[in-house]
Amino acid sequence: MSRAFVFPGQGAQTIGMGKALADAYPEAKAIFDEVDDALGEKLSGLIWDGEQDVLTLTQNAQPALMATSLAAMKALEAEGVTIAAATCVAGHSLGEYSALAAAGALSVGDTARLLRTRGEAMQAAVPVGEGAMAAILGLDFAAVQEVAEAAAQGDVCQAANDNDPTQVVVSGAKAAVERAAELAKEKGARRAVMLPVSAPFHCALMQPAADVMAEALANVEIKAPAVPVIANVRAAAVSDPAEIRQLLVEQVTGSVRWRESVQMMAGDGVTEFWEIGAGKALSGMIRKIDRANGVRAVGTPEDVVAASESLK
Repeated sequence: MSRAFVFPGQGAQTIGMGKALADAYPEAKAIFDEVDDALGEKLSGLIWDGEQDVLTLTQNAQPALMATSLAAMKALEAEGVTIAAATCVAGHSLGEYSALAAAGALSVGDTARLLRTRGEAMQAAVPVGEGAMAAILGLDFAAVQEVAEAAAQGDVCQAANDNDPTQVVVSGAKAAVERAAELAKEKGARRAVMLPVSAPFHCALMQPAADVMAEALANVEIKAPAVPVIANVRAAAVSDPAEIRQLLVEQVTGSVRWRESVQMMAGDGVTEFWEIGAGKALSGMIRKIDRANGVRAVGTPEDVVAASESLK
């Protein structure tokens, strides 16, 4: 059986995530300590005992979700399941950084610092209230692309996240995204939901953040990953460090091609997906993309034990 390890993106964060892992596995606790040290603050205190609205701030949510994913990976390793149990890894948006760290391409400390920088830069790129994102339910990616282009009217409006066959997210200037939401409903979308986000991610308005990340990534060592990483913007496997560096920059303004990434992995023989970290959002998407695949969430000590037992 061929499996992929996949790592969640923003939206999966909850107060208390990863605490049970840290309590059960010293190796998992060490990840949270390492992230705290890298950031020079007690992020773990916020994750476990803070306020949800503070955790949800982009600059906090991104390193927090990565820490939780890598803690789950370390717990798996403690039970004898290494990255070699996966034929490839992938992550949704910030989850791509978690995937790279899990595969040894980035150090934990560098990943934490990069995600803090990424979160701050994405928040700073567009003044609060000027951008927006909306989930379009019931139209495919091509249809939503057409809607976004028609709604732009000189503003930025792009199909940002191709999540699954029933959900595509548009991102851009607030007025344009609102026009896209209305137009999508006219075109037959089941629903169009404005998302509670603080910035319009994965569109051209994020170019200032992409410039910041290009500089930040230029100063970080990236190694060849232990297993191929499926890049968001290409929906294809990459292993070359220079290519990984460039695609992480492109990812800030580019579309998250998650549906195509899952289809590509399944087409290459992956039959089981393990969602490593907080929540089960990716599991739900994967089931809608290809029901033939097995899906397993690995976010608690019980999940870790069950996953390791499944390989014996």
